Amino acid sequence: MNLVVAHISDVHFGGRVDLPQVGVLEGVLPTLRPAVIVVSGDITLRARHGEFQAALRFMDSIGRIAPTHLVPGNHDTQWWRSPLGIFGTRVLHAKYRRYFGEDLTPVLELDDVVVAGMLSANGLAPGSLTWNPNDCTVKGNLPASEVRRVRQRFAGAPPHKARLAVLHHNVLPGVVSRRWGLSRPHAAQRALDTLGADIVLCGHDHTEGAGVLPGGTVVSTSGTHSVRTRGGRPSAFNLIRIGDSQIEIESFLYAREARTFRHGETARFPRPRRAAAPVGA
Repeated sequence: MNLVVAHISDVHFGGRVDLPQVGVLEGVLPTLRPAVIVVSGDITLRARHGEFQAALRFMDSIGRIAPTHLVPGNHDTQWWRSPLGIFGTRVLHAKYRRYFGEDLTPVLELDDVVVAGMLSANGLAPGSLTWNPNDCTVKGNLPASEVRRVRQRFAGAPPHKARLAVLHHNVLPGVVSRRWGLSRPHAAQRALDTLGADIVLCGHDHTEGAGVLPGGTVVSTSGTHSVRTRGGRPSAFNLIRIGDSQIEIESFLYAREARTFRHGETARFPRPRRAAAPVGA
């Protein structure tokens, strides 16, 4: 294995964060020697200043371990400031931008990898609505403009570089909940399969998982580091290893009494052929 990526999500700084666990996580990550650490959204609980300040300290801390990449989630979005976009979209992420910069969909390019963010957390937006009222402000949507932008970015990257697309909402049904994160999940899957990505990283469902889209793109879904897990499962994050012909996703499960993360299940998938140039070539 050549490229190691730590994938965490849904830390939820605020009333539901598991602070002792986050401290353990900060101690475990350096031992895994990741080349990059990806945080796929919901870094806060209610998009409050104090939560963002705690999140900024956390990102600074793990940024001393490896380069980091962050995108906003639905909990980081102030949807109530502009429901259905009536006051524009910029206000939705005003606090997020204050602490993490103007770019909501950053691109991180290193020697062997390109990590491209995609914005799925658009608040109470026409594209995120479904017939279920409980989905309001929770579901995400993936605009075609996001897909085009990342597809073009990956097409222009050197062939040897691994391509990682990052968004918040889960693109496979939750392992426990069986719920999709996006309002038009099958259309989103088809679109994501056109990116030319090796792997899509997401979160949102608070349950770890790994799988493949219909077109062969690998998916890593990271769990949560809050006290709100599903089905009594432990909190978890994923460690991704990308080789020349294989992608491996290993879950690390939080053992509360032992105050450590233990090895969980490992899933292995063929690396998509369209992007399977040797890492480091």
